[in-house]
Amino acid sequence: MPKKRDPLNPRLSLWHLLAFQLRYLRELNELSLAQVGAIINAARSTVSNIEAGRLRIDERQAALLDQRYGTGVLLQTLLYFACMGHDPEWQRQYADYEARARIIRIYQGQVVPIGLQTERYIRALVEESAATNVEMGVTARLKRQTALLEREPAPCLWALLDEGVLEIEVGGREVMREQLEYLLELGRRPNVSVRIVPRYSGAHLGQDGPMRIISLNVRDLAYIGARRGGRLVEAPGEVRDLVFEFDCIGQKAASEDESRRIIQRVLESRYGGSVA
Repeated sequence: MPKKRDPLNPRLSLWHLLAFQLRYLRELNELSLAQVGAIINAARSTVSNIEAGRLRIDERQAALLDQRYGTGVLLQTLLYFACMGHDPEWQRQYADYEARARIIRIYQGQVVPIGLQTERYIRALVEESAATNVEMGVTARLKRQTALLEREPAPCLWALLDEGVLEIEVGGREVMREQLEYLLELGRRPNVSVRIVPRYSGAHLGQDGPMRIISLNVRDLAYIGARRGGRLVEAPGEVRDLVFEFDCIGQKAASEDESRRIIQRVLESRYGGSVA
């Protein structure tokens, strides 16, 4: 007989509270994992992963379970506040989604985003952060980047970068020269698109902060960046809004060919690199 696992600690986060409540209500109603899976149209393993905090329930599933358990909008409300709040475990959850993504859309207005950085650029950023162990931080980012770029099948990476990203000297001139050359190299890959939002494009929706939209096989989710931690967005309506915002930013971005010319111009004029 398999060992019965302990439930999550509901005091750690709203997501843990929601997962704890889902398991509590299932057991209170004497339902099996498979039976709950039939209610929300999901596999038994999916229900198990939701209750363990490895996956997250969506709005439709929460509504179906509220109806089945007679809990009004309890689960839907818990889901709403969990989505809106800061999740201390968002990085672990995000990494899991990123590792399974088919398409990753990235907007960044201040630095070259993780996934497109050179090792020296990564090191310069980590050294300026509050990291207590620089080598560990660099290694973790390199590992994440390798998993993103080298896995099979490789995801499509669609990146929109403000032109100012190319001019902020992270790590100094030599580091930036190498970084811009690397962006040009990545842009030649069939699964990578790097487009620059020129300064003359003016104000756009991305100036509120960075974002990533991750397309999995069955749904989309997003990540919104913040100064001391980000927020995963899993509510379908809010994700659709962010996809719209990304597309609006993309309308102001230069084409891939013109973006290459912008990168090459900045590389030659500011950092002494050669035009490829």
